[in-house]
Amino acid sequence: MLTRLARLYGQRDLKVEEAPVPVPRAGEVLLKMAAGGICGSDLHYYQDGGFGPVRVREPIVLGHEASGYVETLGAGVSSLSVRQLVAVNPSQPCGTCRFCGEGLPIHCLNMQFMGSAMRLPHAHGMFRDRLVVPAIQCVPVGETVTPGEAACAEPLAVCLHAVARAGDLTGKRVLVTGAGPIGVLTVAAARHASAGEIVVTDLTDAALERASAMGATRTINVATNAAALSSYEAEKGQFDVAFECSAAAPAIRTAVATVKPRGAIVQVGVTGDVAVPLNALVGKELHWIGTQRFDKEFAQAADLIGRREIDVRPIISHSFPISDAVAAFEQAGDRTAACKVQITFLS
Repeated sequence: MLTRLARLYGQRDLKVEEAPVPVPRAGEVLLKMAAGGICGSDLHYYQDGGFGPVRVREPIVLGHEASGYVETLGAGVSSLSVRQLVAVNPSQPCGTCRFCGEGLPIHCLNMQFMGSAMRLPHAHGMFRDRLVVPAIQCVPVGETVTPGEAACAEPLAVCLHAVARAGDLTGKRVLVTGAGPIGVLTVAAARHASAGEIVVTDLTDAALERASAMGATRTINVATNAAALSSYEAEKGQFDVAFECSAAAPAIRTAVATVKPRGAIVQVGVTGDVAVPLNALVGKELHWIGTQRFDKEFAQAADLIGRREIDVRPIISHSFPISDAVAAFEQAGDRTAACKVQITFLS
């Protein structure tokens, strides 16, 4: 049996190829893949050949947010059933290193993350028709949602973890800077955590419309109406928590200026070195909190999506078959129109 897959060879060099499908071993399952979302890191690999120090050094199959249907069960697998729709957790911590032993598998020293070029050899991803994966990485999502919704479990898990890093949000005033897929899912996660007010900033109206659909109470286009933020700077800041999802220096400055003393800034977006207003950060005694990936939040995300307690449909903007993978990546690079672009695999 052969599977089609989307393999990246370098900057803007993506090819749809065929490769043999392995037989699932004990504890594994064969999935007939259904949908996979293009993440910001996938886009950086495609557009730039990597991001920061992480570079594509050998051909890699991309994709780390995907869903599929169980097709074949390996020996000993009883937790899943054939034809069941599952979200696939791309994280593979080793379970034996220092941090795994301390209950922090998110910081595993030997982490394998599907579709990542961080290590050599690269960890191949899920943009393929069929995939063999350990059954433990497959989380059922129920029978009432679409494969596209199920594929959003991974980015939602990222946002649920970010919200958990902020602590109790009940009744809090929240700022979210950047309304890309992670930003708007952070809005949904903050709303689910009972935030009292959620203000979202971005440079495009289309992105802000999606933020409103996901639960924002106010949106501000900082390209056309940056002055609207000035009232939130009064009396040393009005927000309890800011989720900085853009990694843009102006947005970081906005977060520092508008979060009240001893408030928190959760840094969700990543980039290279940026200038930080340290005097204000220190003077206001702000908590600047890093966040990355997820752990138990993946199962939580799959459950919330499966029950549509968090409805991710407003973020899915485009869908392309794997045969048009290059067009899908080009579309994902157009922020004026695209939010979550997905590749589909079912024929």
